[in-house]
Amino acid sequence: MEKAMKVSIDLDKCAGHARCFAASPELFDLDDDGYALNAEIDIPAGREATALEAVAACPERAIENH
Repeated sequence: MEKAMKVSIDLDKCAGHARCFAASPELFDLDDDGYALNAEIDIPAGREATALEAVAACPERAIENH
């Protein structure tokens, strides 16, 4: 069985740039100021590429994939 991809967000590092949401809006929930609401996100099969785009887009490097 293939392990699902997960990403984690260091909420203390998140600076509200919302670039993760711009790269993959269906995966990231943000507040009205652009800050991430969830520290752990399960990535559905087939969405890994956009999740990795979001990881790379974060200027604070607050998002990591597992």
